[in-house]
Amino acid sequence: MSGSSSSMAVHAELADAILTGSVQAAAATPAVRGADWRLAVVSTVGTDGTVTTSDSIIVRRLDTYLTPTVGDQIILMRSSSGNWITPGRTAPATTAGTWQTLSLNTGWSTFSSAYYTCAYRINGDGTASLSGLARAPASTTGTATVGTLPAAATPAKRARHVTEVAVGVFGVLDINADGTIQITDYSGTASWAALDVATRYRLT
Repeated sequence: MSGSSSSMAVHAELADAILTGSVQAAAATPAVRGADWRLAVVSTVGTDGTVTTSDSIIVRRLDTYLTPTVGDQIILMRSSSGNWITPGRTAPATTAGTWQTLSLNTGWSTFSSAYYTCAYRINGDGTASLSGLARAPASTTGTATVGTLPAAATPAKRARHVTEVAVGVFGVLDINADGTIQITDYSGTASWAALDVATRYRLT
């Protein structure tokens, strides 16, 4: 009897060891446990706070994902009950939410090392921002193009901001739907264009 009991105990221990090993292996294998998060591409934007991915998953948006667009690469997270949510899109690989040097028109340059380099940044909430002080070419008057934005940072409609173009002289900074940034609606000669006034402008 004792031999039989010992054999049963050995088999029980072996079974426990196999079970423990299987559980640990499953916990380390996404295909078994189910991914905690993954990436997907938006194919449809719903009117009820959801988006549908290219592999037909209906996902609830968090309030951080304000301006969903077809083609967005988004982060998906799944609960243990199988519900999906997304906090928003991933950052563009080329900009990743960082300041990028703005392409200035001929004759324009960053005013001096005392100021930020003229730059743009694409934010993660459907907006973009400008920064820096651009020195104008000599004898700049009337509407003048300061620089041009890439398509990803270009608004769908014109955005207007009050800006200073010389000491005590104010005009308008237009960020146009063709990507051009212009100063206009001022009197006299412009010495610079303050871009920091465009702290945020809509993209869509």
